[in-house]
Amino acid sequence: MIQFLPTLPAIVGSFLCTTPVAAQSVVPATAQPVALLPAPQSLTSAEGGFTLTAISGIAIPAGDDGARNAADRLAELLPRTGGPNLSIKPHGTIRFERVPGIAAEGYRLTTSSSGATIRASDDAGLLYGAVTLWQLARPGTGGTFIPAVTIADGPRFRWRGLMLDSARHFQSPEFVKRLLDAMAANKLNTFHWHLVDDQGWRIEIRKYPRLTGVSAWRLPATAPGAPPLPRTGGFYTQEQIREIVAYAGKRGITVVPEIEMPGHALSAIRAYPRLGMGVPLPRGVESDWGVFPWLYNTDEPTFTFLQDVLDEVMALFPSRYIHVGGDEAVKDQWKASPKIQAQMKSLGIGSEDKLQSWFIQRIGRYLAAHDRRLIGWDEILDGGITPDATVMSWRGIDGAVAAAKAGHDAVLSPAPILYLNHRQGVTAAEGTGRGELITLAQVYAFDPAPASIPAEQQRHILGVQGNLWTEHARTEEAAAAAIFPRGAAIAELGWSKAPSDFSDFIRRLAPQMARLSKLGVEPGAAVFRPVTTLSPDGAKAKVILSGQAGLPLRYTIDGTAPGGASPLYSAPLTLTMPTRLRVASILDGAAQPGAIDLNVTAATVRRRDDTELKLCTTGIALRLADDAPAKGPRAAFLTDIGNPCWIYQAAPMDGVRSITIDVGQMPFNFQIGHDVDKIRFRTPATPAGEVEIRDGCEGPKLAVLPLAPAARRPGVTRLTASLKPMSGAHDLCITYTARGVNPLWAIGAVQLVTAP
Repeated sequence: MIQFLPTLPAIVGSFLCTTPVAAQSVVPATAQPVALLPAPQSLTSAEGGFTLTAISGIAIPAGDDGARNAADRLAELLPRTGGPNLSIKPHGTIRFERVPGIAAEGYRLTTSSSGATIRASDDAGLLYGAVTLWQLARPGTGGTFIPAVTIADGPRFRWRGLMLDSARHFQSPEFVKRLLDAMAANKLNTFHWHLVDDQGWRIEIRKYPRLTGVSAWRLPATAPGAPPLPRTGGFYTQEQIREIVAYAGKRGITVVPEIEMPGHALSAIRAYPRLGMGVPLPRGVESDWGVFPWLYNTDEPTFTFLQDVLDEVMALFPSRYIHVGGDEAVKDQWKASPKIQAQMKSLGIGSEDKLQSWFIQRIGRYLAAHDRRLIGWDEILDGGITPDATVMSWRGIDGAVAAAKAGHDAVLSPAPILYLNHRQGVTAAEGTGRGELITLAQVYAFDPAPASIPAEQQRHILGVQGNLWTEHARTEEAAAAAIFPRGAAIAELGWSKAPSDFSDFIRRLAPQMARLSKLGVEPGAAVFRPVTTLSPDGAKAKVILSGQAGLPLRYTIDGTAPGGASPLYSAPLTLTMPTRLRVASILDGAAQPGAIDLNVTAATVRRRDDTELKLCTTGIALRLADDAPAKGPRAAFLTDIGNPCWIYQAAPMDGVRSITIDVGQMPFNFQIGHDVDKIRFRTPATPAGEVEIRDGCEGPKLAVLPLAPAARRPGVTRLTASLKPMSGAHDLCITYTARGVNPLWAIGAVQLVTAP
């Protein structure tokens, strides 16, 4: 396992004699620029380099297990990205050396025509030097070329983390290992594993087998009348967990487990009802999303249960930190319990928040007695915490500020900016998640050392962490695409002294995304994917292109794939119809992932999918997957579940005679407390309800499309209605009537149909 760094001032002091990479790098005009991620603290490029072949070899100090591990990791990585298979040799071209005086996790790397030397004082530094050397490798004549560089490097923060929620949706052990590989490739060193939540219990606890026998499984929610979906779930055996922890350790990664308490406890209560407050669990509630009201009770047998669980957890995870959650504990059941209220009075506790503090402090003392440290979400500050507790700040940075000022260590993990369950692109290709957009550029611009934390308290900021909550990341592919490339930006925030400009980050990100793909983790392509806005322009089509990366957009209309020599987009295009339009972001003359290929026709310029429609409100905006089919791709819908209402802005109504709307129904499986009572619909005229289209949300009704043909049908149904002739552009407001929230209807696409 890695060792954490000293305090931030000590880290910074160890690099006072270095210069940031952007200022010191000297790259010959004829050389390909070095593209490392995260950016090293100091880098100087020189002419030349050397070529690796299968006979090059790696030399390590005799008996140095840490150097051997670093050499093994390098030997494993190189072939996966086209390099040679290397073996350990006494006089290898690549040399690992153990030297004193380099800060924890830091390293020195020198490459020249004679080979490469990696020096470090600890195991992690040797490993990170190997990762950097791997990133330097590129195909060359007769082998793999390593350019000549001198690098002095080390991290800015000691905690550079990602959190994976395996409770809402289970991921295979193989995926977890691939994710760990991707983390190591970005010098991320902390894997926060969210193993327990209302929807699932994923860790085998041998003393309590019902936790996984019952609560590792559930039937996914479906809309009324829809075919049932098969049981889903899974759990990690203790043997699998030990294997994953060891796998992570060899890659310099500490695994921090999370066992939620006192809220998010439904899975434990479902298995052992005696742990709860005696409030019955509705059938199927474990398949809901949101904030649940079921809490652990505060009886002695419940603490015995939690301590037994933590005993087995601590035996599996050598991490110094054990995460206990502590967030979103709705206290209604405690408030309604005469027994709890009597206990509070006997303990002299004046509020339910103080009772939670008492609960968490008791667990903290138990962990401390076993030489572990408690870490929890920033709600653990409410009511006071033990002096050695660490705070993970998710409600903005305020929790970290409060923790630092009170003398507590803190990890910055603020929502929404470092919450990777938010959409990262605006097109339908980006999948499901929270509706609010959090782009790669926004993540990269996050300041992990804000001025609101006084300089003398900055030492309490351990680092940064991105979190993936998986309510809406149903598949491993969706999880990977949500985490990366934003996880690479978080890695640079945590490692580099000061981020460089975003355009330089993009230049270095492109080859890193290709490396991650070779490691079996396919990053999302939103940052490179062009965005098209189509509209009719008389008999032709007007096309506006944009993109997140700020790269040149090049296009073709002859069917060929766009490249560095294709026409450059500089102003809106006017195209005859039909035309096949292909567009790509271009970097160093090459097309990047996410290139688009679409047919521009009289129909497509009058079509808007769910992501192109404007939500009337964004109170609880989500992009949700349909509940059918059981296997294979599913439709997705962007909606505000608190106010399902969409606007087709500036709809071109000249010549339009009818409208078709693709609709889907989903279960309303959301725990949103009393807010559900605020959701209002117009009264339906028919049992199944109707889609209504208005000219502006307060304007006259233009069309009514009965939902009866779509009711109780899985998948997407297309509804059609005639429209009276209109001219000009109009904002079409689309809502539906209903007698309740379940099912939840959503719009997949709207098509305006012109007269033949």
